[in-house]
Amino acid sequence: MNLSDYASYDAVGLADLVRRKSVSAAELVDAANSAMDAVNAPLNAVISRLDPPRETDAADAPFAGVPFLLKDLGHGWAGVPCEMGSRLAEGFVQPHDSTLAARLRASGLIPVGRTNTSEFGINGTTEPLLNGATNNPWDTARSPGGSSGGAAAAVAAGIVPFAHASDGGGSIRVPAAWCGLVGLKPSRGRNPLGPEAGDAAHSIVAHHVVSRSVRDTAAALDVTSGPAGGDFIPLASPRHSYLEAIQTPPDSLRIALCTRFLDAPEPEGPCVEAAVAAARLCEGLGHEVTEVTPDISYSEMVALSFDLYTATLVNRIEQMARRTGRTPGSATLEPQTLATLKKGRVMTALDLVDRFNRQTAMSHAMSLFMNDYDVLLTPGVSRVPCMTGEFALSEFEKDDLGYWDREMACYSFSGLANITGQPALVLPLYWTVSGLPVGAQFMCAIGEDATALKLARQLEEAKPWADKHPPVYASGG
Repeated sequence: MNLSDYASYDAVGLADLVRRKSVSAAELVDAANSAMDAVNAPLNAVISRLDPPRETDAADAPFAGVPFLLKDLGHGWAGVPCEMGSRLAEGFVQPHDSTLAARLRASGLIPVGRTNTSEFGINGTTEPLLNGATNNPWDTARSPGGSSGGAAAAVAAGIVPFAHASDGGGSIRVPAAWCGLVGLKPSRGRNPLGPEAGDAAHSIVAHHVVSRSVRDTAAALDVTSGPAGGDFIPLASPRHSYLEAIQTPPDSLRIALCTRFLDAPEPEGPCVEAAVAAARLCEGLGHEVTEVTPDISYSEMVALSFDLYTATLVNRIEQMARRTGRTPGSATLEPQTLATLKKGRVMTALDLVDRFNRQTAMSHAMSLFMNDYDVLLTPGVSRVPCMTGEFALSEFEKDDLGYWDREMACYSFSGLANITGQPALVLPLYWTVSGLPVGAQFMCAIGEDATALKLARQLEEAKPWADKHPPVYASGG
């Protein structure tokens, strides 16, 4: 299979070729490796290759034989290094499958490499000291976002049709917006986090994929979703598969358009234009769009996101220090990671209970808001892709936690879904005049992942993006 043919298929399409014996899994693995040879050097998206079996034992599985990439952060795939983009975790190998990894493995996926991530997923660009910066295939002087920047850059460049990603602050959606991809953060409880991580402690984090097609995102959710034993916040499986659901357009939806949250920084013009253009497209498809701003404070949103993630980060770092025998410090952690660790160590149980209570209050307020609307439509990001290096952790003073305020101005629309647990999906519906993707975000009520995907599929058919390729692309830009 040549690279042009390989890169033209999504994961569902490649799996169908394997089932029909039109191509073998070995040929697909070879094509993925050839794609890495062609484009990874200017991107630094894949930090290491894996040597997987060249055939699959699950010939009838949904993604039999499809090459896949694992984010180097919490991928949960047994026997594969997982270094969290950090010198502290260098050499650590995942000892056993997480529930999510086991489901992905059973779906027939073949992991061919690990993708770059920011250290412990802590910032919204991907430039860790351990592995160096990842660049955006649409403009290699710019960042693909983070912390799933390596995954997004690799998928956008045609190395694989989709890749593992995770999101605790926008880390699926920001890279999707900046790389011209589909990026769904599923509802809280939709995908399992166990068995080691508890849903309560990781209440703002979700795992899924970044992809080039809505049907891949839907099919992946069919594979990964559903409660597992011991889940703290499980969501029941839907009556119909997501892949089946997107075959039917949604009924007319009530869509709330918001281009700036209360007390949030002013988003850049192209980002606002992306949301407005998406709203006009929705109106043309028969949906009702109303401009409205939820009564939610951006400043409160940022403070809650930071504190909830900080508590999780401390646990993750301390656990990794025990596993590797290394001491957290300036020789093993980047300045902002270390500063955040110090802040987290002085947080009390009372502090954390207060944050959870405030999180519940904000979630309740958004639940009432969503009683009046089916979808909240916003820009996917609040800035066009930033230049590589602009927000590198190592460029900031060691104890300067004001870094968070400056960086979050790039993705001021991401924090709400982290707190409320609502599904939030970014679609590549808009490119700037200079050819940079920015994306639009669609949020639904918690549990309404199918509504978001049905609308996404309708928009994809109305304004296809499959033929839009970045200058750095496996089969030529």
